[in-house]
Amino acid sequence: MSIDVLIIMGSKSDEDVGKKATKLLKELDIPYKITVASAHRTPKWLEHLVETSEAKVFITIAGLAAALPGAVAAHTIKPVIGVPVSGKVNLDSILAIVQMPPGIPVAAVGLDRGDNAALLAAEILAVSDDNVARKLHDYRTKQEEKVKADAESFLED
Repeated sequence: MSIDVLIIMGSKSDEDVGKKATKLLKELDIPYKITVASAHRTPKWLEHLVETSEAKVFITIAGLAAALPGAVAAHTIKPVIGVPVSGKVNLDSILAIVQMPPGIPVAAVGLDRGDNAALLAAEILAVSDDNVARKLHDYRTKQEEKVKADAESFLED
């Protein structure tokens, strides 16, 4: 089975954030795989994963120093989305992802926003995949309907 998105978590402790991404990718019928690799503890394994992956987009989930997104970006020209994981010092993971050096960009979403990373990956894929574009449109329509229903519930009082 071919995959469109490879999700790499820095450790198993990032699994809850990863599940946010996989839930949305499943809902949008986007093929994905999820795994664990560390920029620091398994650098050769990470390089192998990235360089042999058929994925079109990478989602990387990391906390603390959050070197994972940059390490992945260093081994590919495909889009890399970084998801900073919250912890005792949230600023470290955010800055590590958004402050990449010139020439090696990484897209960043908010703390623990695996769901937004999946949506951004879908938007990237939708540029060349009409089926994904339709599913994204349907997803947004459902979001709009939910907000309008919430608003109506307050107007009825």
